Amino acid sequence: MTWFRWDGTSLRLEVTVRPGSRREGADALHGDRLRIAVNAPAQEGRANQRLVEWVAEEFGVPKRAVQLLRGAGSRNKSLLVESPATLPGWFLALGGGKTAAGGER
Repeated sequence: MTWFRWDGTSLRLEVTVRPGSRREGADALHGDRLRIAVNAPAQEGRANQRLVEWVAEEFGVPKRAVQLLRGAGSRNKSLLVESPATLPGWFLALGGGKTAAGGER
């Protein structure tokens, strides 16, 4: 398993979330997951909500285009980004942007 996978035009991300962080952002790979820090606390779904907002902002899509597939009550989550409009610099720097077959996206 890898931290991202293209499924047609949709992008699936496997992430580990660090809620309650001072600074937000994708900071590193943590095993086979992307580690993302959000400043919202892990209470009443606020960290999940902020994660979806942040991912939507980064990939240039509306919030409704980001789905939390798995892990609502866990730090490890699976997200689906429908038709990303942009690929952020951090995504490309961490080896994103290639299809599962290895071709350029």
